[in-house]
Amino acid sequence: MSTTPPSPAAEPSENGRRRSGQLEAQVVTILVEAGGPLTPGEVRDRLDPGGPLSYSTVVTTLSRLFDKGAVSRERDGRAYRYGAVRDAAGLVAERMRRLLTAEPDRTSVLRRFVSALDDRDERILRALLREDSDS
Repeated sequence: MSTTPPSPAAEPSENGRRRSGQLEAQVVTILVEAGGPLTPGEVRDRLDPGGPLSYSTVVTTLSRLFDKGAVSRERDGRAYRYGAVRDAAGLVAERMRRLLTAEPDRTSVLRRFVSALDDRDERILRALLREDSDS
């Protein structure tokens, strides 16, 4: 029996698929931890060594992250090397901002978002808002 934890890419949701944005967050985390630019193959090997994750899926994910401004890329021969521009938390925050920007009734969205927070997250949000107003 193996004591090695499953790779992050091998953690599917209840229906066997990754949650929306999960692979992107995992790729960004790999790039942040690498400390320098990686090729798609290197990203794939760190994400899911020997697993079913395909090289083309990683290339597509990296290309989408580049289009969103979440990663940088530099030419390395005929391929690219990718580096993190922001961490996984920054990627989620940007996704939240984009969703909020797309909604004309921001007040309702924010009210519903805040009302759905658990007590811990609500305390964190209130502390962050107080911190921001002190600036």
